[in-house]
Amino acid sequence: MSASLPNTMPGLPAAPLVPEPWQVAARREETADTFTLTLQPTGEAEPMRFQPGQFNMLYAFGTGESAISISGDPSEGSSGLIHTVRRVGYVTSALARLSPGDMVGVRGPFGSAWPMEDARGRDLIFMAGGIGLAPLRPAIYHALNHRADYGRIIILTGARTPEDALYLAEQETWREQDGVEGHLTVDRAETPWTHNVGVVTTLVPKACFDPANAVAMICGPEIMMRYSAMELRKSGLTDNRIYVTMERNMKCAVAFCGHCQLGPEFICKDGPVYRFDRIRFWFSQREF
Repeated sequence: MSASLPNTMPGLPAAPLVPEPWQVAARREETADTFTLTLQPTGEAEPMRFQPGQFNMLYAFGTGESAISISGDPSEGSSGLIHTVRRVGYVTSALARLSPGDMVGVRGPFGSAWPMEDARGRDLIFMAGGIGLAPLRPAIYHALNHRADYGRIIILTGARTPEDALYLAEQETWREQDGVEGHLTVDRAETPWTHNVGVVTTLVPKACFDPANAVAMICGPEIMMRYSAMELRKSGLTDNRIYVTMERNMKCAVAFCGHCQLGPEFICKDGPVYRFDRIRFWFSQREF
């Protein structure tokens, strides 16, 4: 007799394979290929509690699911569940066609979180490439909401062009706060641009932080994260104080299907947030 799947698993939401219906409350275009959905629970469902760095599975009815990081403020769950999504495939294109009032299936939250508790008392360095700022934004919100718990806050962001940069107005408000330093760069700028031009790693030498008492959190393309970690090591950070998030090929979110396996790791279960010394070896393997 075949074993049935459990309704619950330790550390996972109840009925983790069953999506719950949520309603699109608002939709906002961020860039030409990126948009933000604000979702509200339906019926008697409770607002979702999540930790910075966790993700949900969003189900476009009749199309399929996609793993999407939660990009809202963890302290404001009652105001809606926020996801910033980039159109890159069949499912995300279906999500892009949703309008306020439409329904979407939600499973989650899943995965590990950014080390906000372990980082207390330290300088924080956030490095983002492209849409990588979205998974980092809840951690930035948390740090700003608990300002006395942390030292300096350094936010280093990169994009392909000025038109591709996420949350520009919000980044400006972050930089205006005491003890917050922000630098923004683009790969190329054909229009007037007052920030930096170059890859995001060129921003590290510009940042002012204590390498002996800092924690870095990085999100972006894997090659960007690898070179960012290398640049931070040159500045004095060790691999056990550098964290990255891996969101590749996640299909089930509960380590049943194996699509997200990376060496011995199942990204959906063991990650997506990893301390770099734990995942560093796999970054250097060409087959992965």
